[in-house]
Amino acid sequence: MASIDGGALAPRDVMRDAPVIPVIVLQDAAQAVPLARALVAGGIRMLEVTLRTPVALQAIAAIAREVPGAVPGAGTVRNAADAQAAARAGARFAVSPGYTPAIGRACRDAGLPLLPGVATGSEILMALEDGWDALKFFPAVPAGGTALLQAWHGPFEQVRFCPTGGIGPANARDFLALPNVACVGGSWLTPADALRTGDWDRITQLAREAAALPRASAQS
Repeated sequence: MASIDGGALAPRDVMRDAPVIPVIVLQDAAQAVPLARALVAGGIRMLEVTLRTPVALQAIAAIAREVPGAVPGAGTVRNAADAQAAARAGARFAVSPGYTPAIGRACRDAGLPLLPGVATGSEILMALEDGWDALKFFPAVPAGGTALLQAWHGPFEQVRFCPTGGIGPANARDFLALPNVACVGGSWLTPADALRTGDWDRITQLAREAAALPRASAQS
């Protein structure tokens, strides 16, 4: 696991910390702290809270304030305003569904390491031109899955990916076995029924299983 105490994180620090970054969608901000504690107890510290709901920024702020072992990040960052709001709330990193230079600049200005979303070679080139080489591959399964990642390894050998979209326990190992995959993102660590019933023990167990997944690219 990467050190998270003090200093700025780099994008690859976010990717290296554990094999899975949970993609968290919260409708109730009161769930944020117990959920974060459950995930941290299972060995998952990088927590992507997506900005898809009205309570997302409140949830990030609560995790940043009350769960010292967690590293809250903001997902679904789509513009400069999202990046600025996430940083103000206490996010330590950002994840975007796509990439534009404006998003990259906003995240740098806000001090947020960014995992930019890409799905094509042209988007990878654009991110590389701006200095980003730790990228989110989204939507991973619909866009080409492991076959596309294998094809990208030759021309983009220096890039490390976090595939997200269509990934779960059944196929996570296939992605993590690739040399250019540092981690994967997925929502299976935070099932809706477990959130609804407050089954934090179940979430801790899912996190523990995810943290133990083997990967080929953990240190690169």
